[in-house]
Parts: sequence; C-alpha cells; structure tokens
Amino acid sequence: MRCRLPVLAVVCGLVLTVLAAAPAPAAGYRYWSFWDGAGGRWAYAAVGPSMARPADGTVQGFRFAVSKDAADQASQPRAAADFEAVCGATAPAQGRKRVAVVIDFGVPADAPAGEAPPQGEPRTGCAQLAPQGTAAEALAAVAKPLRYNGAALLCAVSGYPEQGCGESMAETGPGSPTATAGPAASHAATGGSGAPSAGLLAGAAAVLALAAAAVWQSRRRTR
Repeated sequence: MRCRLPVLAVVCGLVLTVLAAAPAPAAGYRYWSFWDGAGGRWAYAAVGPSMARPADGTVQGFRFAVSKDAADQASQPRAAADFEAVCGATAPAQGRKRVAVVIDFGVPADAPAGEAPPQGEPRTGCAQLAPQGTAAEALAAVAKPLRYNGAALLCAVSGYPEQGCGESMAETGPGSPTATAGPAASHAATGGSGAPSAGLLAGAAAVLALAAAAVWQSRRRTR
C-alpha cells in the first residue's frame, strides 16, 4: 500500500498500523476437536460440547490432533459416523435419548512429548441421557476421566493426554511442530483461519472511509 498525497500520509500510517496488528497465521493447535455426525459424514461442530444438545439418534465425534482450522478435514474422527453401529444394540428407554459417541485418540505424531495415544481403533460408546443432555454429558458417560481447563476447554479424554491443553504450535521444520507460548485453542471461539479479526478489518475500513472523506474535502477546497 503506497501513500503519495500529503493529506493521506497520517491516515495511511494508521491503516498500515491496523493491518500490521493482525495476528500471524498459527501453525495449528493440539487439542480435542468436536464433530457432528450426519448422513454418515463428519462436520466440525459450531459450538462446544457443553453447549450442544444432540437429538436422539445422533452421533458426536471427538478427535485429538494438531489442526490448523475448522476446515482441516484430516483431523476429523477416522471412524464412520454410524449411529446404528454404535447404538443399534441399545434399546430405547422411556424419557431417555441415545447418543452415539466416537472417540479418536489420534496418531503418535500429534501426541505431546513423552506421551502416546492409546492403541487400537477409535473407541465408541452409546450414551443414554435425559432429553436436555449435552454432548459433554454424553462423552462423560462413556469416556471418563475427563479433564477441562479454567476456560471449560476439553483437555483430556479417558486421561489422555496427561498434560497440556490446546497448545498453539510453531513449526520448526517439516512435520515437527513444537509447543509455543500462546492462547489455548477454544473449539467454540477460535476459527483458526489465521485471518485478521473482524474488529481489525472494521477498523481498517473506518480509517479508509476517513481517508476518502479527507480527499473529497481537499478537492473541494482546491476548486
């Protein structure tokens, strides 16, 4: 972006400052992501498990992985989103709903240093809940112990991992992410795209609007 007109010098400086304040794209986060299973496919959940209230007959998935953003389909559960395969043998109960839960502990490459994911295929369980039960309650019914941090971010399922919670990652080389200081990834609050936030873009737009007004005023005075 180049600023040639004197009347725009200060305004352009403000615009460049706003854009420079945009955070650099993160290499990813190591965390438990949460997925909705519908039609045999997984879709990244729009809200966290403590807010989601799945209907009877639905599938909820959890996957531990290093993910860059919600569009990272490689981090979805590796088992099928198949309600009948998980809950087909569980008879319906009056006043209860059945929720199939799929838990994928991920691959060794995504494990924290000194740890390894439990061996075997992704685990499944059929949770029976009250009609208003949440996905977090469904997970707790089939995969205790769970661990959360102070911001209610899911940190561990069935005790894995033993430490850490939503670490921001930095790439020191191809295929070798390492933890760095930074905010924890929140499933409900972090899009993870690395793009400038809406607030920053709105601020830049406001400054550009002021710039346009300044040019208009300057041209009026010179006529």
